[in-house]
Amino acid sequence: MAEAAEQIVSVEPDRAPVHGYLHHAENSSDFLVLTHGAGGNCNGPLLVALAEQFAAAGVNTLRCDLPFRQRRPSGPPSPSTAKQDQEGLRRALAVLRTRFAGRAYVGGASYGGRQASMLVASEPALVDGLLLLSYPLHPPGRAAQLRTAHFPEIKTPTLFVSGTKDGFGSIAELEAAIKLIPAPTKLVPIQGAGHGLLQKSNRETLPAEIVQASVEFFSVVT
Repeated sequence: MAEAAEQIVSVEPDRAPVHGYLHHAENSSDFLVLTHGAGGNCNGPLLVALAEQFAAAGVNTLRCDLPFRQRRPSGPPSPSTAKQDQEGLRRALAVLRTRFAGRAYVGGASYGGRQASMLVASEPALVDGLLLLSYPLHPPGRAAQLRTAHFPEIKTPTLFVSGTKDGFGSIAELEAAIKLIPAPTKLVPIQGAGHGLLQKSNRETLPAEIVQASVEFFSVVT
């Protein structure tokens, strides 16, 4: 965990709780809510590195635990609580809006990114941009079970980052699926990377590469 990160906790009756760590940017009011996949939490190495890099690039970044992870420290989410996880992202954005007045972004890795995309599809005006890391296009080995039903409803500029060896969706499959989104999109392939994206060969360069691609893409389309 980065020493400069501020712990954020917001618990209100009948509302999804918010728990995470806010990395402050200097002289900027733009902000990003970034979350984890089904097997991780907000302290994953990639999320920490990205939050630090985004803050350095001028985007206040909250890496946060989804509600399912706040309820238990390990184990996958249940499909029955997906709406609660989406509500957790909405609440995290609301918390940051009380502190920052700039452009808003949301995203996450794998399951977290999928929930962010479904939230944004249902509320197009919620944020200015969507960042999807290793979007789980389909379960491994089941290419016909596409998770794209909501893609035609995404009206928000969306940046995809995916490894060329990701079993949840090939680059070609993602390129085809992204055409369903009626908003500006871009796909950044990470050569040789699997679903986790971060590996020994790119550990020092990948976070900065993702942040640079994000800043360039969103500066043009938002």
